[in-house]
Amino acid sequence: MGIQERKEREKERRRQQIMVAAKRVFSEKGFSRATMEDIAQEAELSPGTLYLYFKNKEELYASLSLRILQYLLLRIEHVNALKPAGPDEKLKALMEAMYDVYEFDPLIIINMFHLQSSDTLKNLTPQLLDEIKDLIGKSMGSIVKIFRDGVAKGLFIDRHPVALADTFWSLFSGVILWMTSKKMISEGKDHLKETLVLAFDLFYRGIQVKATGGSD
Repeated sequence: MGIQERKEREKERRRQQIMVAAKRVFSEKGFSRATMEDIAQEAELSPGTLYLYFKNKEELYASLSLRILQYLLLRIEHVNALKPAGPDEKLKALMEAMYDVYEFDPLIIINMFHLQSSDTLKNLTPQLLDEIKDLIGKSMGSIVKIFRDGVAKGLFIDRHPVALADTFWSLFSGVILWMTSKKMISEGKDHLKETLVLAFDLFYRGIQVKATGGSD
């Protein structure tokens, strides 16, 4: 192994060390209360070292979302590649895939939803912002394709595929954010999976042409 390769490996190891520490801190304190100093202390590094790898807290927070976005795209593309499944079967598979994505890393996907609805994106480097936009764009594009095919084949109601995809995504994110908030104010059994299954089932029934008696 050459000197340059060892340096790159050490750099990546240190970067991962910082991200693991950041995940713990964000989990305990939340984004607004967490500081770069808190994360440096958790990682057992100096604050100055953190700034060698991440421009600010927002960039570190956003970097945690890349892994879940990559997994999301992988799962959605897998659903689209299913053969000989049609749009109807693919939509059912997509619903299952979305819950798998949530279970892959619940904390990070919740952070990702908060990230998309805040001003945090404005403080990212152009490169990181472009990477996030690219992953989200590709994922949404793959979801839109399922609805476009379903509308074209007369299986789904005649609505714009992008609007259907946005509604589906909003349903997914809304249920997760609400159930997460609910856990903070009310103790009891976690009904997230049951609620998400119900929400998806209602959505699925609602866009079926046969269930609505037509596309009007």
